[in-house]
Amino acid sequence: MTKKVKDPGLGYRTSKNAKKLINHDGTSNVIHHNRTSGMYDLYSYLIEVSWRKFFLFVITTYILANIFFAIVYYLIGIEQITPTTGNTLNDLLNGFFFSAQTITTVGYGGISPQGTAANMIASFEAMIGLLGFSFVTGLLYGRFSKPRAAVKFSDYLVVKHHKKNRAIMFRLMNSRKGMMIQPKITVTLAITELDDKINDYQRKFYQLKLERDQIMYLPTMWTIVHELDQESPLSIFSDEELQDLNAELYILLEYHDQAFSQKLFKVHSYEFTQLKINQQFVPSLLFDKDGNTLLDHHTLNQLKEYRS
Repeated sequence: MTKKVKDPGLGYRTSKNAKKLINHDGTSNVIHHNRTSGMYDLYSYLIEVSWRKFFLFVITTYILANIFFAIVYYLIGIEQITPTTGNTLNDLLNGFFFSAQTITTVGYGGISPQGTAANMIASFEAMIGLLGFSFVTGLLYGRFSKPRAAVKFSDYLVVKHHKKNRAIMFRLMNSRKGMMIQPKITVTLAITELDDKINDYQRKFYQLKLERDQIMYLPTMWTIVHELDQESPLSIFSDEELQDLNAELYILLEYHDQAFSQKLFKVHSYEFTQLKINQQFVPSLLFDKDGNTLLDHHTLNQLKEYRS
C-alpha cells in the first residue's frame, strides 16, 4: 500500500494558488524573511549563480572599485600621480587608468604616485587588488570543481494504459558520457485540498510506489513509472480530474558519479498541469549501421499519441 508520510519539510499549510516550492532547475523557491546573511552567503551565491551573472558581478565590481579610487585620487589632488589637464573628466580618466594599473599590480610606469597621500592610497589599493583577485580565482576554481549532477528531466508527465491499469510516467536522461552508478529515485506526491474543519488549504503527502526505484547503472535514459492501481492515492481520479488536480510530485535522485567519484543529488518537481493524457514518449535509443547505440537528446520531451 502507498505510504502516507508526515510533513517531509514542505509544510502542511498552503493556499489554493501557492507557487512551486522547487524551481525547474532544482533550486528552492522559498522567500526568506528576517534571515541574517554573511560572507558565506555571498560565496554560495557566486558559486551557484550563472556564468553570465558571475562575470557581470566581477566586471561591475572591478569598474566601481576603479571609479571609487579615481575619485579619491582626484580629491587628494591629481597632481600627486600625474600633471592635471585642466579638465575634470580627463583628470578622472587618468585617475581611473592609474587605479586599474595599481589594483591589477600591472604598473606600466607611465603614471606613478609622487606624494605621501597618493602612495598610501596606492599601497592600500594594491592590497585590495591582491585580495580581490585571489577571491575571484578561488571562486573560479570552486565553480569548475564543484560536482554537478548532469541529469535532464522530461518537461512532461504522461498518463497512459500500462499493464492492467493506468500509469503516470516521466523520464530522465544522463546528459554526460560518464556512467551514473546505482541511481536511486524517490517520488513524493503532495495533494492540496480544502480542509473544511479549518476552512483552509492543507497538503497531504504520499511516498509513491514505483515500478522500479533503483537500477545498477544508467548510461542513457530511464523511464519512471507509478502504476495507478488500487494502492495508489491517484487511482480514484479520472484522467481529466488528474489534469485539474492541485498536486505536485517532488523528486529526489541520487547516484554515484564516476567523474567526481562521489555521490550526487538532483532535485526536481512536476505540477499536474504538466500532465499529458494518452500520450507516450518517443523512443530515444537508435542504432547505427555498425550496431552502436545512439542516444538522441532532442527526443527527451517528444511525445506521440498512445495507441493500445
